[in-house]
Amino acid sequence: MYLLENNNTGKNMNNYLMGEFLGTLILVLFGCGTVANSTLKYSKGLDGGWICITAGWAFATIIGILVAQILGSINADINPAVTICKYLLGKYTNIFQVIFQIIAQISGAFCGAIFVWLNYLPHWNLTKDENLKLNVFVTSPAISKISANFISEIIGTFMLVFIIGILSSSNCNINTKFVPYIIGILVWSIGISLGGATGYAINPARDLGPRIAYSILPIGEKKYYKHWTYSWIPIVAPLVGGIMGALAITILNLRR
Repeated sequence: MYLLENNNTGKNMNNYLMGEFLGTLILVLFGCGTVANSTLKYSKGLDGGWICITAGWAFATIIGILVAQILGSINADINPAVTICKYLLGKYTNIFQVIFQIIAQISGAFCGAIFVWLNYLPHWNLTKDENLKLNVFVTSPAISKISANFISEIIGTFMLVFIIGILSSSNCNINTKFVPYIIGILVWSIGISLGGATGYAINPARDLGPRIAYSILPIGEKKYYKHWTYSWIPIVAPLVGGIMGALAITILNLRR
């Protein structure tokens, strides 16, 4: 997830993709798992609330980044918006690496969602509210208004990549070992402050992978039209936010 690290061309590509795959899997497993724990009927964490959910996603981000790094992805993007931003900054020169990396991220998110479903297997039929089950997997707006929802996701993602850019710049003296933990705090802050409008996807893979999983899993009556109609916003808006973040980093000369 570091925006301004050196290229990873010397690394084995298979290890790199495995790191992105498993890092994103962990992100979604613990993140969506927190939502399931807080909302599904008879879960011991029922009614955990927004603070619990945002904290779960923050910790999931930290662990996902660390797993991705350890397994071979030294940049540990685990987010297509971050990957696209880095590509625009010239940190990836091979477009095929970018494409395969994004596929690995979406696949990891999909598999993470499958594990969440398995972990809470008895709870799905006991939870009668289909919206609660849907929201375990996907983001959705508190107030459905396309322009406002789109802007909210842009702002959240922009702040994510821009602040990571600041943390990665030569102006920052923070030890890089602490950066994953700071990024986790950043994700927590975004969730607590900005996330209430749309559920803060700020990561196309985080939303698309579980959304596909929800569509094929046996989880009662599906709200196909509702959830696919909105689906383009948490995919496109974070990518726009990532592009804007890359532009801001360039304008402010934050490249290392």
